[in-house]
Amino acid sequence: MPDLSIRVGGVTLNNPVIIGSGDHTMTEGALVAARATGAGAVVAKSINESEAAKRQLDGSDHVLLDSRWNLLPWDFAPPPDAMLLGRSGLHQAPSEDWIEVVAAQDREAAKTGQYVIGSIILANLDTACELAKRYEAAGIRILELNIGAPHGDEAVPGAIIQERAANRVRDITARLRAAISIPLWIKLTGQSEDVGALALAAKEGGADATIVMGRFMALVPDIETRAPMLGTAGAIGGPWSLALTCRWLAEARKKVGAGYSLLGTNGARDGLDVVRFLLAGARAVEMTSAIMAGGFDVARRAVAEIDAYLARTGGSVEDLIGLAAERRVAYGVQADRPGYWRDFVPPEAR
Repeated sequence: MPDLSIRVGGVTLNNPVIIGSGDHTMTEGALVAARATGAGAVVAKSINESEAAKRQLDGSDHVLLDSRWNLLPWDFAPPPDAMLLGRSGLHQAPSEDWIEVVAAQDREAAKTGQYVIGSIILANLDTACELAKRYEAAGIRILELNIGAPHGDEAVPGAIIQERAANRVRDITARLRAAISIPLWIKLTGQSEDVGALALAAKEGGADATIVMGRFMALVPDIETRAPMLGTAGAIGGPWSLALTCRWLAEARKKVGAGYSLLGTNGARDGLDVVRFLLAGARAVEMTSAIMAGGFDVARRAVAEIDAYLARTGGSVEDLIGLAAERRVAYGVQADRPGYWRDFVPPEAR
C-alpha cells in the first residue's frame, strides 16, 4: 500500500489533500463532513474582528462558468473545465464561539491523525495576534494566516488586507510568530510580480510553511445584459490556474530551498492535479473551489486517486515533491530546432 503521508511545516499529514477554507467549512456540520472524507487536514472558515468583513457575507454570490463563459447549473456535478467566480465575506459568529467549535473539531481530528486548522484573514495586525493567541489557548494545533485574500483591494475599507510587499509579509509573519508557538502557515496572494519573494519573506519571518497562492480578481461581462456577472468583480478559480500556480511554486522553491515547506492551492480539481502540484514543489494541496462546486466527495476521490497513482507508478508522496521543478531547464539551454516553429502556425504563415 503506497505511503501517502507527508511532513509539512513540522507536522505529519496522513495524505497531501487539504480541504481549504471557504463557505463550505463554515459550520460544525461542514467540518464533520470534511473530516469524514479522509483528507489530511481541513481549514476552517476564516475569521477576523472586522464588522465590515462579516457584513460582506450577506452579499455573497457565486456562479459556475464553462470555458466559453456560459453559466453552469450549481448541481455539485460540474464539468472538468468549470470555473468558480464569486464574492463572499467572513464568519459572522462571535470569534470565541467559532474558535471553540474549531478547537473541538481539531480534538476529534487528532483521533484519526487529521487536523482541523484555524484560519485568520488579516485586517488589523494587533487583532490578528490576539485571535492567534486565543486559537492556541483553545488547543488548535495549526494556524493559517491569510494575507492573500483576492478581494483585498475591492472589499469595504477595513474588512481585509492583501499584502504584496515582501517587507510587510516578513514583518507580519514575525509578529504572529512571536505571538504563538504552534505551527504557523502563511497564505500568499498570486496577484504579485514576485510570489517567490513573498514566500521567502514569510520564511524569514518565521512561518513554518507558506501557501502559494490565492485566487485572482476578475470581471466577466455578460453579453446579454452587458453588465458584469454578479454585478461586480469577483475572485475566480478554475483548472486554468493550475499551470500558473505550479510555475510560482517552482520559482518559490528556488528561493526558499527544497527543505522548506510550500503548499499549493488554486487550480486542483482531482488527485492527479494534486500530484501535479507536488511535482512542482508543494508538499500538500488545499482544494477549495473544486470542493465548493463539487461537494466533499471531491476530496475523498482525490485521496483515492493519489493512492491509485502511486500504486501504479511506485514510490511515496515524499518521492514526488519537486521532481518537475528540479527537472525544469532554462530557455537558453533547450535544444535548437531550426524551422520547428512552422509546425505551430497556420499553413499560410509558413
